[in-house]
This record gives sequence, structure tokens and C-alpha cells, in this order.
Amino acid sequence: MEKILVTGTAGFIGNAVALRLLELGYHVIGLDAVTDYYDVNLKENRLKRLQGSNHFEESRVYLQDRDAVMKVFAEAKPDYVIHLAAQAGVRYSLEEPQSYVDSNVTGFLNILEGVRAHPVKHLVYASTSSVFGLDKDMPLSPHKGGNHPVSFYAATKKANEAMAHSYAHLFSIPCTGLRFFTVYGPWGRPDMALFKFTKAILEDKPVPLFNGGNMVRDFTYIDDIVEGIVRVSFVPPQADAEWDAVAADPATSSAPYRICNIGNNEPVELLTYLAAIEKALGKTAKRELLPFQPGDVAATWADVTDLIDITGFKPQTSVEDGVAAFVKWYREYYGV
Repeated sequence: MEKILVTGTAGFIGNAVALRLLELGYHVIGLDAVTDYYDVNLKENRLKRLQGSNHFEESRVYLQDRDAVMKVFAEAKPDYVIHLAAQAGVRYSLEEPQSYVDSNVTGFLNILEGVRAHPVKHLVYASTSSVFGLDKDMPLSPHKGGNHPVSFYAATKKANEAMAHSYAHLFSIPCTGLRFFTVYGPWGRPDMALFKFTKAILEDKPVPLFNGGNMVRDFTYIDDIVEGIVRVSFVPPQADAEWDAVAADPATSSAPYRICNIGNNEPVELLTYLAAIEKALGKTAKRELLPFQPGDVAATWADVTDLIDITGFKPQTSVEDGVAAFVKWYREYYGV
């Protein structure tokens, strides 16, 4: 039975990935510090979905604790690593930038050092669509742009991509960075729009619509994200002997390295997303129109050609179906 180290197993995406891997028959070592960035009870309840399995090991470790992380690697000796733990959130990075350096930069360095000391078949790590920042050439492709992030959160993720490339080049560590596009669904994060909007509507409070609601996002359902991650994980990148250093492709390399988008490939207006929530709840939202927020981007739209080429899989859950599934979970979980 192959062992897979999954970081962030108390988090939204990491928990869902770990659950899927257990269902597929893998042994999962889960690493998470269970921080209080948002509701700890939600995180603990996510973990309960994993704790009943005999093939799940749990390590409560801070990523920035080098010795603790190295001990996990030394004892677990994983075959694969799927690194999904991070300090998330665009707006919070304006308030607490040091926490992003601690978790996303120092923490990622410790993961890289772990796989350097204890080689694995593939290191897959979470990047973000936010690295595209100022780019407006849609759909957004990892083969161009991605060099002008506008939030510190995105900057730390861009740093991760550069760090991974250096380790792929120096130590031949197969690395894939996955740029996620606005992930949503059951067991999601309370700091994200779907959670906030649903809660506000049910409590008869106004829904905050930044930039007057004139935003477009490539909303991607959690099950599609998980499927993409799992499939990519078992197809490590190969060094490209024909990589052109003059006309350099930023998504590939002469090292075993790649960057890949995971998105729905279907941009949706925020007001359309809100309408889907209203429909699922059977209730109309009160709207509060607010200015554009620093660190935000106006639109995202994922080019997923590489994901399809690598895995044969294309995310395709509609916003209507995905939102309805979230609302059903939310009502059951909170009893409302």
C-alpha cells in the first residue's frame, strides 16, 4: 500500500483529497496544525471524516516547525506528497503578512527539504489563480503571464512556484504546482463568498458585493478539484530535453517541473452566482454594493488544456448544481 502525505487535512481541499485517497485504498499521513484562522470546530469535524480509517495517520504539526516536519518525513517515508496546507485568504494577507511568510514560504521550504531528504515519486503543491494578478489575456494560461500578483497571498504562492523549480532543477524532484480557481462546495471555508452569502441571506443581512458585484470568477466545484489533484498526482512531470531557454515556457522546464491550472473553464458573473444561491435557498438577498478591494482581481477564467492533456479529465460541474449541493450541506450541518 503506497503512502501519501497530505498536508492541510483539516482544510477544505486537503480534507476532501485525503478522503478520496482513503476511498481509493491508499495510506494517508495527514499533517495539519488546526489553526484558528477560521472556525476550529469545522476543521475538527472535517478531520472526523478521516479519523475512522485504519489507513489514516494524523500529525498536528506547524509547517514552519522544521524539526517536526522533518520527523514526519523520516517516520512516514511517503511515496507521494500532496501539499495543500497554507495560510489562505487574499484580504487577510494585507493585515497579517508575516503569517503568510511563516506558513507559505518557510513552511513550503520545510516541505521541499523533506522531499529532498526523503525522495518521493512526485510533489504536488497548491498554487492559486491569484498569481495571474494584473493579467487580462483570457482564458488565463500557465504558459504566459502570472508574473504580476496584486496580493501578498498570491506573491507567496508565486514564490512557491519559483522555489519548487529550483529544487526540481537542483535535486531532480518531480514537482507540479496546481493553480486552483475559486474552489467551492460542501465543507467549504467560512471566509469565502459562498459561505458568507449563504449565511447572510439566511440571517436577513445584506450580502457584500465588492466592485458593485461586477466580478467574474471561474468557480470550480470541490469534487472536480479533488479529481484533478488525484489524477495529476500519479502522473509526475518529466524533464523536457527540448525546452527552449530563449523562448522560455514558464509552465515547463528542462527540470521535472510543471504548472497546471485546475478550473471549470467557464467564467461566471458574481451576480449569476448569487442568483444560484438565492434559488437554492428560496430566498432573495439584500445587497450592499461596495468598492473594489485592494488585492482583488476583476475576472478569472482558466485554460485547462494541460489538465485535459495530462489526465483526460475536465471539470464540468455547473454552478447551479454545485451551489445547490453546498446549500443542502450547509442547512444540514448548521440545522437551518
